[in-house]
Amino acid sequence: MNMKSLAVHHVAVAAGLVLAVGCGVSGQASTTGPQTISGKAADAAVTHRSGGSGAKGTIAACSQKDLGVSAVTEPADSKDARHLLLTVQNAGDRKCNLYRYPLVRLGNGRTTAPVIKESDATPGVPVTLAPGKEAYAALLVNGPMDEYEAKSITLSLQGRETGSPAGKPIDVPMPVDTLYANDFQRVTYWTTAPGFALDFIMSK
Repeated sequence: MNMKSLAVHHVAVAAGLVLAVGCGVSGQASTTGPQTISGKAADAAVTHRSGGSGAKGTIAACSQKDLGVSAVTEPADSKDARHLLLTVQNAGDRKCNLYRYPLVRLGNGRTTAPVIKESDATPGVPVTLAPGKEAYAALLVNGPMDEYEAKSITLSLQGRETGSPAGKPIDVPMPVDTLYANDFQRVTYWTTAPGFALDFIMSK
């Protein structure tokens, strides 16, 4: 190879190195670019798929606007009406959540019925009611104490946060003309199994 050819060869190699380095920079830039974008873009894509802020996917607490409510004595032929089964049905067109237990006041009672703590089958998990579905709570009206007459049942629903209300109080149709209540009254947590709820009060 003569000197002229050698010089041309060196120029070609140098040009190739410059081209290779240029390609390497471009490759690195294209690799880095999507990684930087993908962090934000992926988050945006997930947010978009989940319906935006995520609030849209949250199931609202049930309120008086969503539910039909009833109360029956258990057993049905009971004469003293000490044991009641409270039933709520989702009459709306969307799912809603029942939190913890109903706040039940009998007549002019000083307080709402205390809850039977061991009746919570799934602690911390609300009962989700699809349209048309029902949930239940059992209510023990009285025990061996002085009684007072109660001619009304008022039921309030709880919100997502402990102590928060969901909607307005509900006047429950009376299963009998008069209930005889006292401080022995108790109520269970919400459940979709009526027999499970009743087990906690029928022996009392």
